[in-house]
Amino acid sequence: MRTTTKMSITLPNEMASGVRERVALGDYASESEVIREGLRALAAKEAAIERWLQTEVVRACAESDAHPELSISADEVANTFTDFFARRRLAQSA
Repeated sequence: MRTTTKMSITLPNEMASGVRERVALGDYASESEVIREGLRALAAKEAAIERWLQTEVVRACAESDAHPELSISADEVANTFTDFFARRRLAQSA
């Protein structure tokens, strides 16, 4: 039983050149190997984001729900950044 599927893909010229270059340099045995490695990296990145969402974000939301007095509003965050960058611009222009 075959465990692979043949596909035809279209890449922008610079990506296609990058794939060919990696094969030419000997980093990979074939163009397919380059694409497989890229897909594995994408899957790893997505898994890391999912772990972060499930651990850190869920934990932070639970803490915020348990102690709303420790939270600040989005407006407060925006104002803090606005003030910070305004002071920075003033300092740079002085």
